[in-house]
Amino acid sequence: MEFLTIFLSSLIGLVSPTGIVVDRLAENTIRSQFVSVEQLKVRVDNAPNYQILGGKVDRIRVAGRGLFPVKEVRIDTLELETDPIAFQRNGRRFKLTKPLQAGVRLVLKSDDLNQALRSPTVTARLRNVGIQLLNRSEAQQVERYDLVNPQVTFLPDQRIRLQVELQEQGHPEKLAIVAEAEPKIISGRSLQLVNLTLLVNGQPAPKQIVSAIASLSDRFDLRQLEKSQITARVLKLQVDPTQLQLAAFVQVRPDPKK
Repeated sequence: MEFLTIFLSSLIGLVSPTGIVVDRLAENTIRSQFVSVEQLKVRVDNAPNYQILGGKVDRIRVAGRGLFPVKEVRIDTLELETDPIAFQRNGRRFKLTKPLQAGVRLVLKSDDLNQALRSPTVTARLRNVGIQLLNRSEAQQVERYDLVNPQVTFLPDQRIRLQVELQEQGHPEKLAIVAEAEPKIISGRSLQLVNLTLLVNGQPAPKQIVSAIASLSDRFDLRQLEKSQITARVLKLQVDPTQLQLAAFVQVRPDPKK
């Protein structure tokens, strides 16, 4: 949502009888939030256009392909459409006067994900995120290992396979890990790994380890965003052999402290 905030602030003070200036500025502002962009189209709907001066925008529509939030990560498709937006100017700053609501559709290709996983920078970030989800003793155990050759495969029946090798730092031996599960969204806000299977060097992992990994998904709960005045709900999560599609609803409420 950060790029929407920056984008809205740039709209204040713009007037154009055709809307072209507004659309171009919006596109340039959103484009600047990414390292690179293959395709991007932005439309700002207002009738009449001078409503922007009064702190109103009827609708913003964004359609992008090939968006790179960081150099190694490609988002195949990003589509966003807002409800009417109301904001108030205070000098160079603005604040929402009613909640900002938007629908978002995101598509990630399996080839793009695996390209990202081949980047040491991305795998290091994923490792750090995983460590943050663990308790202190679990994190200390994980920190001893490096992730080697991670690979994601999208399977039929909405399942995802993750293959990775774990190598203890300072030792040549590796553990081959293969995990499969069907990711499901519960009540639009939390992730559950259904029918999780885990193989270690080709052998089924102990049930207590499988249960421990499955329980980690309980820590992915979008309600954690609500303390930042953001409500997010996943409306659809679909996996097929080439891509993952996600549709979500996002609401940003006015900050009562501003």
